[in-house]
Amino acid sequence: MPELKIILEAVLLAAGEPLSLDRLLALFPESERPERDVLRNALVKLAADYAGRGMELAEVASGFRLQVPGTFTPWVSRLWEERAAHYSRALLETLALIAYRQPITRGEIEEVRGVSLSSSMMKTLQDRDWIKVIGHREVPGRPALYATTRDFLDYFGLKSLSELPPLAAPRDLDAIGADLERRAAAPVDSTLPPPSLPPPEPFHV
Repeated sequence: MPELKIILEAVLLAAGEPLSLDRLLALFPESERPERDVLRNALVKLAADYAGRGMELAEVASGFRLQVPGTFTPWVSRLWEERAAHYSRALLETLALIAYRQPITRGEIEEVRGVSLSSSMMKTLQDRDWIKVIGHREVPGRPALYATTRDFLDYFGLKSLSELPPLAAPRDLDAIGADLERRAAAPVDSTLPPPSLPPPEPFHV
């Protein structure tokens, strides 16, 4: 049988999406299934193999994936220039606000931003599966409560919300929205680095 880390490399290349430890383990017949710690060590070795190269092994909320390091985005993203998605500053600031204040209602978002929130903006965020309704606030009208999704974390290269940079003041939302706007200009592909709020964390399992 090929070396474990080589098997993992092939699987992650073919997957086109993050794979959790459980999903990786499930790929092996029970008689050949490695221990969880052995699998973790193989991932660490694979990550070390990619150091300084044009690909890296990253851990995000849904698991592990192979991607191009952010350093190479200016060149690689030009492969998809015609399909690049462009999001308004208002949309990205709204997304940042939901990420930091969740669960939050539409009215609370409008209160913080000081402007009305268009239905199309919220629909776009929901269509991207970056936000979802997780309940309703128990006040008159029972407004929907919005929160970010696992896909949001995966897209922006985060393992959890705790990796979001500190928010010192409301005006920081403008800066974060601007950063999201710049990073979201490049399309996301299984071989492209997702835009991330903070710089990528060192790999560990």
